[in-house]
Amino acid sequence: MVPIKPKTARYTEVERKFEVTAATVSPSFEGLSAIARIERIPSQELDAVYFDTSTRALAARRVTLRRRTGGTDAGWHLKLPAGPDARTEVRAPLDNATDGVPDDLRDIVLGIVRERPLEPVARITTHRTVSVLYAHNGAVLAEFCDDHVTASATGHEDHAQQWREWELELAPGADAELLDRLTNRLLDAGAQPAGHGSKLARALASAPGAPSDTPEPAQPTDALHRAIAEHLDELLVWDRAVRADAEDSVHQMRVTTRKIRSLLKESGDAFGDVGPILDELRELGTVLGVARDAEVLAERYEHALADLPDELVRGPVAERLVGGARQRYESGLRRIHLAMRSQRYFRLLDALEGLVASSTDTDTGDPAATVAAAYKRVRKAVKKAQHTDHTTDPDAGTDAVAARNHALHRIRKRAKQLRYTASAAGEDRIAERAKAVQSLLGDHQDAVVSMAHLLDQADAAHAAGEDTFTYGLLYQQEDELAWQARTQLQKVLKKLKRAVRKDL
Repeated sequence: MVPIKPKTARYTEVERKFEVTAATVSPSFEGLSAIARIERIPSQELDAVYFDTSTRALAARRVTLRRRTGGTDAGWHLKLPAGPDARTEVRAPLDNATDGVPDDLRDIVLGIVRERPLEPVARITTHRTVSVLYAHNGAVLAEFCDDHVTASATGHEDHAQQWREWELELAPGADAELLDRLTNRLLDAGAQPAGHGSKLARALASAPGAPSDTPEPAQPTDALHRAIAEHLDELLVWDRAVRADAEDSVHQMRVTTRKIRSLLKESGDAFGDVGPILDELRELGTVLGVARDAEVLAERYEHALADLPDELVRGPVAERLVGGARQRYESGLRRIHLAMRSQRYFRLLDALEGLVASSTDTDTGDPAATVAAAYKRVRKAVKKAQHTDHTTDPDAGTDAVAARNHALHRIRKRAKQLRYTASAAGEDRIAERAKAVQSLLGDHQDAVVSMAHLLDQADAAHAAGEDTFTYGLLYQQEDELAWQARTQLQKVLKKLKRAVRKDL
């Protein structure tokens, strides 16, 4: 029998760390109305080995990975940033057969580590005393941990550090305001907010030869570099989400890919020849688009069919439209996962990191001029669409309709480029107006794509001897949505024009 592979488990961890001296007296939580009782559990001896790449790629993204023994949660722990005071912790059980990082955990951070090996970088042992704080209904509110820590970086075991620190962790579902009230008790006892984000960060920063006393690498000073750096961070966050098939993650990763691509297309010579990177970003967007387009159609048809009276839904329409789209999504997602494990994808990420790390004193030109140039391309696309649209002619055929739809889609793409360019330049009003154009024409494009899909599915249903009435009804609804979008276009374009005239 093939053994069942153990599953990982995810938790949201909300905690704060505090620095204290050896002589600091433990805080009192008496008098807090939310707390009914406090239980002190037996001390624990925790032993953890932390893993990272030789370049500390995980630490640079505020990610920690450890193998810990002792305590009630012994196992592999991967901690990912999840907002202020919060981290997502992914756990996997210990495997006595090997000390190597479990594949399930490595896959989550594959976009960060790529093909680089994960190796031990530090060992931390902790003598921990825990006080559990309970509510009046018996529910756990929080845990207060008093830790005596011994830590050493790998290769520097003779230079072990020792310190004491406190951790305050809020229980899932507990009132977030309680964390502030408990924090005040710790500060009153003489604690100070920790100057490090984790025990590992402190251990590595204080190791002999660590660059703790050297200046931080220069941060991008121009808007373009900063924007690309921020979007690369977003891309790696959505990378993890897509690997976990989190809701809306494919969409958001695709959007982020397009943001980077748009900014690079507007960058001129600021980064040299970015043609190969643009090609790879385009290919990545295409791969993501297969699953995303199917996801959009599944949601669209599910809602549309739910809004129809039962007597108007005839035949296996849901199976064909919703079920078929979901199958295409799953197929597309498998293709995405394969692409995201490829050397080609890793090299794209390497190249983007190289752009971010490139010289920050590069002349990226006048941001206002760049925004103006992007808007000029929107105007040209609008004029071309006006010359192309002959569909008011009663004799206009399908070719004219297709040409009009293509021209409107071009306006949408130009508006999207303007939006991202204006946002990077700090022109928020223009970015918002461009977003309105993009969103409106996005609705139009979704309707156009859906109409074509409905025709194909109606043909297949007819060939199978099924009732095609509902397909025609849905087609008419989509045609109406597309018409409404076209009638509103001039209004949003005028608002965009006014914003450009006022701000540039």
